[in-house]
Amino acid sequence: MEPVTLTTDRLLLRPVGPGDTDAVYEAVQDPDIQRWTTVPSPYLPEHATGFTEQIVPGGWSQGSMFTFGVFLTGGKLAGMLALTMRSLGTAEVGFWAAVEHRGHGYIVEATLAACRWIFTEVGVDRVEWRAEVGNHASRAVAERAGFAVEGTLRSGINNKGVRRDCWVGSLLPSDLGLPSTAPYLPARA
Repeated sequence: MEPVTLTTDRLLLRPVGPGDTDAVYEAVQDPDIQRWTTVPSPYLPEHATGFTEQIVPGGWSQGSMFTFGVFLTGGKLAGMLALTMRSLGTAEVGFWAAVEHRGHGYIVEATLAACRWIFTEVGVDRVEWRAEVGNHASRAVAERAGFAVEGTLRSGINNKGVRRDCWVGSLLPSDLGLPSTAPYLPARA
């Protein structure tokens, strides 16, 4: 798939490239990003180079992972968001915010824009969110974006070689007033 650019009132979401390597490297030096995400730790310059020059373009070209840098309208990197295809019609969202840009709703805004795009342009019918139990900032973003937290998965994620329990939630097209590609019949209460 060809990379796309999305815009919101305050943000520009676009794939990062070689010109963004230094900004990615600097942002990921934050201990919270290294603690709660699966980025390597310590995060070295070669990790940022591999990410911006190989991982991001490779995911787009294969249609397996759609990664967006979350930029303020002035051009400053505020965070990163990826939608990874997990199975037919299902993607998983992951994100982080640069420390100086937390608490402004940028990642919620970016998550909603990216989910609208993947629902309408890619034909996904479910976006899942997972975060290690205790990552309250990630959970707050997911809940503000409308994700329904569905529970806790024991040993649900692997972060740096350690299995950890995680929260899981989902967002459906109908949560955003959008149609699904397939009918959905919820279980009876």
